[in-house]
Amino acid sequence: MNALDLFQLGRWLAKIGEEAMRPSGAPETPPGVRLILMDAFAFPDSSIGEIATRTGLPQSYVSETVARMREQGAFQTRSDPADGRRTLVKVSSTVPETVARLGTIPVDDVLIKALGDTPPETAADLVAALTAVAAQLRATRGGPGSIAHRLSGAGDHAR
Repeated sequence: MNALDLFQLGRWLAKIGEEAMRPSGAPETPPGVRLILMDAFAFPDSSIGEIATRTGLPQSYVSETVARMREQGAFQTRSDPADGRRTLVKVSSTVPETVARLGTIPVDDVLIKALGDTPPETAADLVAALTAVAAQLRATRGGPGSIAHRLSGAGDHAR
């Protein structure tokens, strides 16, 4: 496997995961919105500018997206006590519960379907291999800032 193959595999798997977590009939979340949500989840109480810097998105887009998502209940905002001109953003307390619930949706059948005409025993082996890779990466790459770490409550002291 080379870097491009790995990158493409990641994109395919991410799309399959997104489709599995999207409620029936719900629109697809644009990548920029997803980036902002993931960043705010990993770095609570960040300013709009900090989110823009980390995501590489224009500050105006981050600001508009945060305002829209605040209206939808996904974000909470407040003025920075140290600098009232800055807005601090954090993910609403209801979002991690929703993310955690959607993240528990089994995807074995979705993956097997995505593999097309692959023989069932081969498809099952491939899903098992992906499960093992995910478990190993979770063990070695998890930690502060990771969604799994935050959902476990281990990151509560950093808030």
